[in-house]
Amino acid sequence: MDAPFPTDTLSLHHSLLTMDTHIDIPWPTGPDPFEDGPRHVDLPKMRRGGVTAGFFVAYVPQAARTPAAEEAAFQRAETMLLAIRGMGLGEAGGSGESGDRTQGGITARLAVSADAIEAAKRDGVLAVVPAVENGFAIGTNLHRLARFAELGARYMTITHNGHNALADSANPRGDLGDREVEHDGLSTLGRAVVAEMNRLGMLVDAAHVSRQSMLELAECSRTPVVTTHSCIRALCDHPRNLDDVQLDVLRDVGGVVQVTAVSAFLRKNAKPDAVTVADFADHIDYAVRRIGIAHVGISSDFDGGGWFNGWKDASESPNITAELVRRGYDRQALSLLWGGNFLRCMRAAEAAAE
Repeated sequence: MDAPFPTDTLSLHHSLLTMDTHIDIPWPTGPDPFEDGPRHVDLPKMRRGGVTAGFFVAYVPQAARTPAAEEAAFQRAETMLLAIRGMGLGEAGGSGESGDRTQGGITARLAVSADAIEAAKRDGVLAVVPAVENGFAIGTNLHRLARFAELGARYMTITHNGHNALADSANPRGDLGDREVEHDGLSTLGRAVVAEMNRLGMLVDAAHVSRQSMLELAECSRTPVVTTHSCIRALCDHPRNLDDVQLDVLRDVGGVVQVTAVSAFLRKNAKPDAVTVADFADHIDYAVRRIGIAHVGISSDFDGGGWFNGWKDASESPNITAELVRRGYDRQALSLLWGGNFLRCMRAAEAAAE
């Protein structure tokens, strides 16, 4: 773990297929993603930071579970997914098919499969991958999942902060009337949602769900369960983090924990300016030792609360690679952490789709 820092680390980083599996977008309005603006992620920052693919999420906050609120949540998620698709779709060509979108010297491409993400890397363009955060976006209507899949969503985070009709959250919302436990894990509808996501080829994201919900997701999903932005509870006791039993279950079902850049998940009650790249790498090290390199990955939760000293935005992503190289991770290990493991899970979901 004391390997000397190589002079070509930056070039190594830029040669990797690197994926950030959880990025929030501005809503309802925000800066043009093709412009180098004030947010933690935009396409110029991804380009400078050598980030191949970004999973951009249509985030829906939890609200009271009324028919009107559920309809509004669905409409918001659908509109956000259309906006995310637009980041990577250019004008229709002579064949009638949409092509890449190029603006300001940067080219982005909508990529909704593992193969498409790899092709984007080969072609030197940025991959835009849609996703949904919070199953509240479907309310209680299972059929809405097909619309999300049609719009390219590759995963859905089952809950956010607050229980919904599908499952218990790791963070109940007392202001919404949540009890500590409502479903004792997944509801009957939640289990049906997992089956439908498996059928559609969408990954099941266990970030934000309660411990019992996560264990039940792993038990009932036919494809590997992922957590797209969580950290390690043994190093930071936070309800959003995974304990050793949860980590072991992720390994046993072939899943992956995407260690994320939220400071309070990395060090108890810490602010971003007191957290370092070394703290982040400590969580990766722990997970790798516990469940193996094949089940660990990297995410930021940029523009959703994630950032810290040394990784304040996407342009600083090489700092993560540099710290991991310093700790002895070789190219193969880096390629797994930065995207290879998540691509494997995507392929498993694609293969199981009907």
